[in-house]
Amino acid sequence: MDDSVSINTKIDLLTQALLTRVGERVRRQREKLAIPRRVLSERSGVSARYLAQLESGQGNMSIVLLQRVAVALDYPLEFLISQDDPEHTSALRIGLLYHDADRAVRDDVMRLLVPERGAELRAQRVCLVGLRGAGKTTLGARAAHDLDVPFVELHHEIERDCGMSWPELQDLYGPEGYRELEAQALERVFETVPRGIIAAPGGIVGHGANYDRLLRYCHTVWISASAQEHLSRLRPQDDDGAAGGVHASALEHLGTVMQQRDAQFTRTDARLETTDRTVDQSLADLTGLIEQNGYLA
Repeated sequence: MDDSVSINTKIDLLTQALLTRVGERVRRQREKLAIPRRVLSERSGVSARYLAQLESGQGNMSIVLLQRVAVALDYPLEFLISQDDPEHTSALRIGLLYHDADRAVRDDVMRLLVPERGAELRAQRVCLVGLRGAGKTTLGARAAHDLDVPFVELHHEIERDCGMSWPELQDLYGPEGYRELEAQALERVFETVPRGIIAAPGGIVGHGANYDRLLRYCHTVWISASAQEHLSRLRPQDDDGAAGGVHASALEHLGTVMQQRDAQFTRTDARLETTDRTVDQSLADLTGLIEQNGYLA
């Protein structure tokens, strides 16, 4: 037999096998989700007639249309075309479960499978945490400039994404909705900023999942100060009443908040005390701490 004929025959057989398994997996996933073909057609933008041909192993669909079907089925494209069946192969089955898991579970899996990846996850990111008025923005921006790395203020990233101010976001989404926006912003920053300094909102420590991810993906520094120092810094910012009212009651309230959050702040890698320190002194302390610990090295 001519070699070219043999190769063409092999290609034809492989092509038909591919079309058959793609069709079977599309049908299986659709039935698993209990959605009619008509609904899948509406979701994917692929005609029901074409989907019927695909499921029967007769539809030679372009990769772009197949991707639309995969997205509509919430099923990885690679699982549709892989020679191994994800439903019956441990590695692919685990991959499917990983795909469907939330971010916290994915992180736990990676930590178990690749324990040494901790340093890689943190890359060369430094995140400053602390209450408002601690100096995260001022110190972070200046340290990033001096160390020639990007500076990211997380709540500004969220505001930019949504086109709203922080108070507007709080009013519209509420605390829980805002934390979800915060989680999305964190995800994007971790993917796009492998090296830089980040300033996190003070309230992030109150959301366990977001704070856990921050600790896992960044070298963290707690910027701390006394209650009196915080109050003196917040007053000029007109902090929406956070430092307003009678001085004694404001100081007492701030002290209570600090006591509630200090236990979470102590989970950071390092602490920088800024009480009775000038901005220049605290900046020198921060850059020295970063360089000494090799956080950006």
